[in-house]
Amino acid sequence: MSLIHRYKNNGYNIVLDINSGSVHVVDEVTYEVLGCMDEGLSDTETFQRLEGVFQEEDIRTSLEECRNLEKDGMLFTKDIYEDAIEAFSSERQTVVKALCLHIAHDCNLACRYCFAEEGEYHGRRALMSFEVGKQALDFLIQNSGSRRNLEVDFFGGEPLMNWDVVKQLVAYGREQEKLHNKNFRFTLTTNGVLLNDEIMEFCNKEMANVVLSIDGRKEVHNFMRPFRKGAGSYDLIVPKFQKFADSRNQERYYVRGTFTHHNLDFSKDVLHLADLGFKQISVEPVVAADTEDYAIREEDLPKLMEEYDFLAKEMIAREKQGKGFQFFHFMIDLTGGPCVYKRLSGCGSGTEYLAVTPWGDLYPCHQFVGEEEYLMGNVFDGVLRQEIKKEFSGCNVYTKEECKKCFARFYCSGGCAANAYHFEKNINGCYEIGCKLQRKRVECAIMIKAALAE
Repeated sequence: MSLIHRYKNNGYNIVLDINSGSVHVVDEVTYEVLGCMDEGLSDTETFQRLEGVFQEEDIRTSLEECRNLEKDGMLFTKDIYEDAIEAFSSERQTVVKALCLHIAHDCNLACRYCFAEEGEYHGRRALMSFEVGKQALDFLIQNSGSRRNLEVDFFGGEPLMNWDVVKQLVAYGREQEKLHNKNFRFTLTTNGVLLNDEIMEFCNKEMANVVLSIDGRKEVHNFMRPFRKGAGSYDLIVPKFQKFADSRNQERYYVRGTFTHHNLDFSKDVLHLADLGFKQISVEPVVAADTEDYAIREEDLPKLMEEYDFLAKEMIAREKQGKGFQFFHFMIDLTGGPCVYKRLSGCGSGTEYLAVTPWGDLYPCHQFVGEEEYLMGNVFDGVLRQEIKKEFSGCNVYTKEECKKCFARFYCSGGCAANAYHFEKNINGCYEIGCKLQRKRVECAIMIKAALAE
């Protein structure tokens, strides 16, 4: 199994040392020398292969530099985590630190790709009562151990359809902070239909982050995110979102869109959002069964790879012009990133992060809601099915055969368990299309770092 990943992008020869995370931008000679070293060729064999292609002195110098980097632990480093992961996972005591509150299983839009079935999640329409929400916050406090910082995301459906309960729960949470030495970080995801000045003012005071759902260009957004009677929602929400983002100084929010088979030229949607003035942008591929007309298919991948490359180049150009913006999927930390456990096991779904339905049922995350085999318990009685928690706590990049061979494993942390389950019926499986797109995004993100470091 290779210990480095070499690739060319936008005129750069890039080499990632997979296990240390070291990134090297190299010349053509070194790029080929490292390829030979990766194959296990000796220095003599490398000379034999490359002589006549490059100057002998250049090959010799490159080999010497690469061997020195290898000694310094920046090339061909061994994986120090695999042998320790089982003990690390079993000995690590996890606490619940985040809840996704399904404050409303109802929605005022009829998005074509909605995994939540217009907010119903395979069940009935419902709004969370204050009593259930209050118990959810109590459950979080009781199961958070000594952890002080806790996160609660108001999710749906559309949370603003139950706005009074959102406000009541924030007030209750603020009261409990003082009593239990906790700090609640509240977040909200909204489609913007009901957004108004009063809600914006409250969010700016109480919400650490707000996710604003919009898919990009008007025709794309209106096709995928219409009202139930078919009218588009773009003209209604865009001015509100612009005002809201500006009121937060273009921080602590992001506009979040989904691209599908119908808009494979999604870079235009990202740039459209940037041109509207948004600085924090996420536009992500739809995850859907290939029976859906909007699903991403294998044959779509070459076009999507081109789109990511084009977007990366455009982002570099705009950054150098002073018109830069953040694209969520290109945000990457090359200086260390998340803690080791996060890099190996991901988001913490099923262990540190749980979803709560309007009637208080607990699931591993919002994308498992309605999957009865993953019903874990409820906020009144707690987690009743510890075997589910154990299953998720044992899920990491080393329990997934495809991840073991993937250069991007420490950046995606094994990918989304829900996607793996829905495509492979196994949380230790891999959603292959998602993996290929993730690898491309990592390559582009590293290239952007290299370009902006010049």
